[in-house]
Amino acid sequence: MNTQMRRMIVALAAAIFGMSVSAGAALAEDGLDRAKAVVDFYKTKPEFHPRGQPFDAKSCAAGKKMLSIPNSSANPFLKGIIAQEIKDGKEIGLAVTEWENQGQPNQWVQGMNFAIQSHFDIVDLISGLDPKLIGPQIKAATDSGVKTMASHFYDPSQTVDPALAESLSVDFNQVGKILADWAIVRTGGKANIVIVKTDEVPPTAPLVAGIESELAANCPDCKIVQQVNVGVTEWGTRIQPSVQSALIANPGVNFVIPIYDSMSQFVVPAIRLTGKAASVKIATFNGTPFVLDYIQQGSVDMDIGESLDWIARATIDGYLRALCGLEAPKEIGVPFYIFDSANAKDAGTPATFDQGYGSDYIAGYRALWEEK
Repeated sequence: MNTQMRRMIVALAAAIFGMSVSAGAALAEDGLDRAKAVVDFYKTKPEFHPRGQPFDAKSCAAGKKMLSIPNSSANPFLKGIIAQEIKDGKEIGLAVTEWENQGQPNQWVQGMNFAIQSHFDIVDLISGLDPKLIGPQIKAATDSGVKTMASHFYDPSQTVDPALAESLSVDFNQVGKILADWAIVRTGGKANIVIVKTDEVPPTAPLVAGIESELAANCPDCKIVQQVNVGVTEWGTRIQPSVQSALIANPGVNFVIPIYDSMSQFVVPAIRLTGKAASVKIATFNGTPFVLDYIQQGSVDMDIGESLDWIARATIDGYLRALCGLEAPKEIGVPFYIFDSANAKDAGTPATFDQGYGSDYIAGYRALWEEK
């Protein structure tokens, strides 16, 4: 090959390389723009939209009882939902009771037996308690006339356990996409992420899949460096050392995503103790007040919130419709809302479960329930 030919080949290769680099940069910029659009949408105040036709909720609820069983009463997010269910139930005459437990399957079994023996009308399985783990008890409840329902548990893509009388799903996959887009925007398309998750909870899979698919679609230079899986009952002992180890082993990490925000109480000290508070940000999901306080203090970058009162009202609304033979929505329908340093104080100082979201949903449900 002569010198002139060699030069021509080198020039052509350089031109092709330049074109591919330019095309790659354009794709990355497009992905960053898409991520920004998603973030901007979820920073807009949520609006109430009815999930069905008005009905006489007081007549439907008269004399009825609901037992709410969380996967663990130690989870403040679930504890907060049940507290609001108790309060909102009183408005329309639905008696709501919490079955206190520490996340042990035998305690869930005891709760189901209590519901049967005490003639509850509804058992409410909240976010994380897999119906498959108490299948015989759900059947026994059904046989005795108790309807077992689940809320804030399944993603719309997942198959609902047929033993349940009703399920109100949440778009966990979309939550994952929002978390990914936030990390993309905050790192300028250079996110190196550690995910903290709990695989035993079924919504985890679609949520993590949302993170993965959004990174693939919008950020060619972003990557998930490590996924840390910790069971619910081990959060207090294993999350902090596991995250510390992940950060030490992967010095380029700039984002930790604990997918359920109550995990943050163990992630924050892990980041601080590894000396990475200035370089590693946290994005998470649920809107639990102490995590919104963390945002105000600068320890957490973002939390996707849901009004717990809104969740409680949506849950009661869907369950009563099912109980009284009306068509119930398949999704809980509570909007997601991003809290960050710009608006976290709207949730109060200290934060509360339901400040910062607006209040038109309260009038909306009262109209739906035909409250006079």
